[in-house]
Amino acid sequence: MITYYSLDEIPKIEDTVVALGNFDGVHKGHQELIRRTVNSAYGANRKSAVFTFRNHPRNVLGQQPPVRNILYSDDKEQILRELGVDYLISVEFDKTIQNMTPEEFVRDILIRRLNMKEAYCGFNYRFGHQGSGTPEVLMKIGLNDGFGIHVLEPYKVRGQVVSSTLIRDFIEQGQIDRCLAFMGRYYCLKGIVIPGNRIGRTMGFPTSNVSLDEEMVAPANGVYISYCSYESVRFPSVTNVGHRPTVVKPGMGKNMETHIFNFDTDIYGKQIRVHFLERIRDEMRFPNIDELIAQIRQDCLTAASYHGIINRP
Repeated sequence: MITYYSLDEIPKIEDTVVALGNFDGVHKGHQELIRRTVNSAYGANRKSAVFTFRNHPRNVLGQQPPVRNILYSDDKEQILRELGVDYLISVEFDKTIQNMTPEEFVRDILIRRLNMKEAYCGFNYRFGHQGSGTPEVLMKIGLNDGFGIHVLEPYKVRGQVVSSTLIRDFIEQGQIDRCLAFMGRYYCLKGIVIPGNRIGRTMGFPTSNVSLDEEMVAPANGVYISYCSYESVRFPSVTNVGHRPTVVKPGMGKNMETHIFNFDTDIYGKQIRVHFLERIRDEMRFPNIDELIAQIRQDCLTAASYHGIINRP
């Protein structure tokens, strides 16, 4: 897959079939649209392309609250590569694009830059100034300019329309286990392991602490069954997200701390990824350290049972 981060980088390319959308989560609905794009391009002896934005348009337009990400940009590119996309055009949504009419957007970018002969989009796709472009508008332009349009109906899982907004709600409400069915993968956060207060180690449960990325959706406070990936190896783990009210002074920032089972490697300063599987309980304040330790031990037993291992903290 060849990726372009600027429209000016794009050379004269072959005829393309283009998937249009923000694809901010590349969830199952997005994946279906992209598969159809790739298959259509292959059948017509054309190249498949995805046109998307690196930033979320709503954040540029100043709409509140800001839209948090549910997928890292490098992960997004890897998923699209695995789906067989030939070209990824991932550009900044800026004032120039914001102020384009739908006709200018289609003719100046999609036709002139991408040599688009066919397009796929979702039922709720919007483009052009103030979102005035709709699938119906795109069809009318296509009739005039000679390219084909395919508009996909809502993609449903368990009777619910799959959307990035819905997935964000799942994460923020702690329904993290639903992400797998709607995204096709576990929700993941990554970061550099930083020194903590080392209280977990003194209690027999050493943890790897990571500050939460403010651009990503933060899971609801609580304890989660998880996997921790380090150097491409996945380890069973249990993760707390929150403010650690029993051992940390009020007002401290929200963070993520992960206890990795049967793991004693020093990973301070190293990057880890935490994949969230299922929420065990809410975060809570305990009257004393002994009760906290007893609950942590129970959380570890619950997670160890889920992972099918024996917990030896």
